[in-house]
Amino acid sequence: MRRVESYKLKVISKSNATKKHLFPPFGIVTLCSFILFLTSFTVPSYRMAKLKYSGGGDWYADRTALPNLIAFCNANLKTNFYPEESIVEVGSKELFNYPFVYMTGHGNVVFGDQEVKNLRQYLIGGGFLHIDDNYGLDKFIRPQMKKVFPELSFVELPANHELYNQKFKFPAGLPKIHEHDNKRPQGFALIYKGRVVCYYTFECDLGNGWEDFGTYPEDTQETRTKALKMGANLVQYALIQ
Repeated sequence: MRRVESYKLKVISKSNATKKHLFPPFGIVTLCSFILFLTSFTVPSYRMAKLKYSGGGDWYADRTALPNLIAFCNANLKTNFYPEESIVEVGSKELFNYPFVYMTGHGNVVFGDQEVKNLRQYLIGGGFLHIDDNYGLDKFIRPQMKKVFPELSFVELPANHELYNQKFKFPAGLPKIHEHDNKRPQGFALIYKGRVVCYYTFECDLGNGWEDFGTYPEDTQETRTKALKMGANLVQYALIQ
């Protein structure tokens, strides 16, 4: 297994005062790297967050998903996330406290100008956003992310990409977790200066597989385990790339 060695984030503001606010202890935009040893810690060190957005879409969907993913990562990757998820708004300076942010939903998404600026700054500074289409999100999220990165387009990652070859191996690429339109699952990325800043899962519904077993009667324990392993790969990749 590849060790999670370090996670250093770039300084993107010219103001030292601004830097001071954007670089809190264990925040994602820091002036020095923090080391994520694959050993247990007594006190949790950092948090995982769900993104709260405007537009009327159900950003709060998959209520049990992140706590379960956190527990799985802490047990299998020996990461040290707080056991409960945090909620962070797109335009909040608190966004910079989280190395991994999860976004899901079924409906409309609207990013205002300040939110676009904040999200872009977060991502180019070293942050990582996982967007998980819970069915119906696609037509809304694509134009909003185009506002964040007008110079970039989503590209599908090949099955041999490093993201699918972390602790857990997925030789066929992104697994299918929850069926909607009988289409193959696809994992898209926004790549900024060689780094994946946003990973978008489409026709997969990865977060559904992270939820408490039995939430979706048609899903098996095998499918759920597969979803959690893929989620752990995402977290590990986000922290080491």
